[in-house]
Amino acid sequence: MPHEFCFLVSVPGLRRRDLEHMPRLRALADSGASADLRPTFPCVTSPVQASMLTGATPDRHGIIGNGFYHRDRGEVELWVGRNNLVQGAQLWNTLAQRGVSQAAWIPQNIKDAAADFIVTPEPKHHPDGRTELWCYSKPEGLYEKIIADIDHFPLMNFWGPLANIKSTEWTINAALWLLQRERPRFNYIYVPHLDYEAQKFGPNSEQQVKACREADEQLGRLFDGVAALGISDVAYLVVSEYAMTDVSRVIYPNRMLRDAGMAQIDEREDGEHLNVKASKAFAVVDHQFAHVYVQDPTDVDAVAGIFEGLDGIAHALYGDARERVGMLHDRSGEVVLVCEPDTWLAYYWWHDDARAPAFAHTVDIHNKPGYDP
Repeated sequence: MPHEFCFLVSVPGLRRRDLEHMPRLRALADSGASADLRPTFPCVTSPVQASMLTGATPDRHGIIGNGFYHRDRGEVELWVGRNNLVQGAQLWNTLAQRGVSQAAWIPQNIKDAAADFIVTPEPKHHPDGRTELWCYSKPEGLYEKIIADIDHFPLMNFWGPLANIKSTEWTINAALWLLQRERPRFNYIYVPHLDYEAQKFGPNSEQQVKACREADEQLGRLFDGVAALGISDVAYLVVSEYAMTDVSRVIYPNRMLRDAGMAQIDEREDGEHLNVKASKAFAVVDHQFAHVYVQDPTDVDAVAGIFEGLDGIAHALYGDARERVGMLHDRSGEVVLVCEPDTWLAYYWWHDDARAPAFAHTVDIHNKPGYDP
């Protein structure tokens, strides 16, 4: 039976076993239904969110990672945020066509989407190096109204070493603020808190148990806040984007490509930089998989051979074999690396940490050709 209101709450890193430490969420699950979710490959934020919101796999919606290489302009771009990168019909469009009002809180690839209300981080970077807290919002002026009552979205508690529950707390507060004023019927809320401690200390750590309890408290605040607004005809869909595993080793694809004479490294005043335009091959690295972009088709076999049979690499797929993981798309690398569960990939190309580029030890997510926890 349809409900008047729906909340799609995305909680990456959530596992069924975590409900032991999450009484509010467990009570919700016990009162409804639960099922195991098999995410699409690759199991990282942007592709999984796009799959949820399109019902399609990455080879159809085109979000093949948290970033990719633009061959036409010779640039790697991560964490872009633009909705026009998502190919095909999306839930936002379907709901808009049916006259269902929607709010989207902090998803990826959301800017300029068809949702009525959107808030997502968009800090302002000034020429003098200052970063000003800000968010993209739709309609124009929405964020200004929110910060007048709630203050800025705490970006430093969302990305980087200071990430903590404060960013989720702000999101819940803002979602309830909007719900009180505008009553959007469909609400997408991103709750990434379980990501933070799992990556720092492991998914089975004591710190992760604490994170589960903190996230559960905020989910309880959402449930209670919705009820306090007199909204009773509501469906909650709480979904996990992926789960994490403990890792015990790391592989550096760009170092290997450099040593093989494939990756071009330029010496600059602030250290060694990867020259993607001049490289025969380089890797955009994302947790436990990577897209390896190869300029010359005749080099593909040789590049794949660098990684085939390597301890920690489960697959080095190229050509039509990439279809096995749904990576036959124009944005995909010519070679796709898939790790063993206990192996992590890092984007580093330098061997001496003293020669690392200046951005390597900063929260500069847009300059790094790969995810850096």
